[in-house]
Amino acid sequence: MSLSLDLLRTFLAVHRTGSITAAAQTLGLSQPAVTAQVKALEAALDRPLFDRLPRGVAPTAAADELARRVAGSLDALAEVVGSELPSMRSVHLGGPAEFVCVEVVPVLAPLVAEGLVLRTTFGLTDDLLAELAAGRLDLVISTVRPRVRGVQAEALYDEEFVLVAAPGVPTDAPIISYAEDLPIIRRYWRTVFGRRASMTAGAIIPDLRGVLAAVRAGAGVSVLPAYLCADDLAAGRLVALASPQVPPLNTGYLAVASGALARPAVAAVYRHLLEEFRSRLAPAR
Repeated sequence: MSLSLDLLRTFLAVHRTGSITAAAQTLGLSQPAVTAQVKALEAALDRPLFDRLPRGVAPTAAADELARRVAGSLDALAEVVGSELPSMRSVHLGGPAEFVCVEVVPVLAPLVAEGLVLRTTFGLTDDLLAELAAGRLDLVISTVRPRVRGVQAEALYDEEFVLVAAPGVPTDAPIISYAEDLPIIRRYWRTVFGRRASMTAGAIIPDLRGVLAAVRAGAGVSVLPAYLCADDLAAGRLVALASPQVPPLNTGYLAVASGALARPAVAAVYRHLLEEFRSRLAPAR
C-alpha cells in the first residue's frame, strides 16, 4: 500500500499534539484540511486512528503503532530537508522574562554570533506550554514540570529564593510582589516560617527586575530568586533577612515538542542550554 507522506506527516502532528486544532496550527493548515487528511488515512488503512473527545482526540492502539513505526523516518526526512533551509536556523524560545533576559540570553549569545536566529516570547508557563504544543514555539523554559501531551522536558536548574531588603529597612516594611496573590512569598513563608503569609502587598510590579529595583531603593521587602539579587547581596546593596538551613527551591525545566529535536537548530540550542546550565548553576534535582 502506498501512502502519501503528507497524510503521514499530518497524522503524526495530530498524534503528537492530541488535537486537530493544534496540529493544524503546527502544519499551517486549516482544521478541515487536517480532518480530511486524517479521514483519508483512516479510509486507506481501513481502521480508526483517533477517538474524538470533547477536547482533542485520543489515539487508538493502531495509531500508537503507526506513530511508532513512522516517526523516526519522518523526523529524519524533515532533518535532511530542513538542514538546507535558512529558516531552520531560527529557534523561537519562550520563558519567564527575567530568567530569559538575565540568564538564558547570555548563554545563547555564542550561538547567535555563529548564525542562530533567536526569537523570544515571554509569558506565564501554562500559556507558553500551550504555544509549544501548538507548534508556535520551539522551546520553553518552564517553571513547572510540563504535563502537556506532545511535550517532553528535562530538569534544567534549581532556583533558590532569598528574603531580601535594603540595609536598614525593617522586616515589617511593605511587601513588594510581582502578583496580587504573592505566589513566591506565600511559598517562602510556608516553607521557612511554617505559617501562612497573611499580609497584603504594598506594591505590585509584574516583573521581578522591577521588584528588585523597588527593594533596592528601600520601598520594602521581597522574596527574589538568588540569581537575580546575588550581585546586590555581594555588594551590600541588599541584605538577606533570613538564613534557612534549607532554602526554598524551584526546579526549572527545558521543554520541547516531540519531534522538534529533529531540527538541527532546535537540537543545538537544547543541548547547549542543558550543558551550560547544568555546569554553571546548582545541579538540577
